[in-house]
Amino acid sequence: MTSKPGRPVTTVDGHHVIIGGRRWRATDPSVPDAVGARLRVHLMAARRAVAAARRARDPQAEAAARTRVQGAKEALGERGRPWWEQSADERRARWSDGLAALDALEDLS
Repeated sequence: MTSKPGRPVTTVDGHHVIIGGRRWRATDPSVPDAVGARLRVHLMAARRAVAAARRARDPQAEAAARTRVQGAKEALGERGRPWWEQSADERRARWSDGLAALDALEDLS
């Protein structure tokens, strides 16, 4: 396992991070920094929307927010088909399409 200052410990193959003793899929390291930052903004906004919907006891809003969380996590490579099993073109399409979909949802609000 390896770690950089300020970053979680990663498995030797770089596929997972260890947080609190639990293994989680790592973000695809080929996601460009600017794209990753935008996806994380969408992810955190969606997580806040989940919390707000739960407080409001609004199951429809919660489901919509959870769909946004899923989309951001998939675009980052943290869910769905493992990024290390995808070609470079598939990986690029995953984060590009995911970001475009999340941006489009934001434009609708």
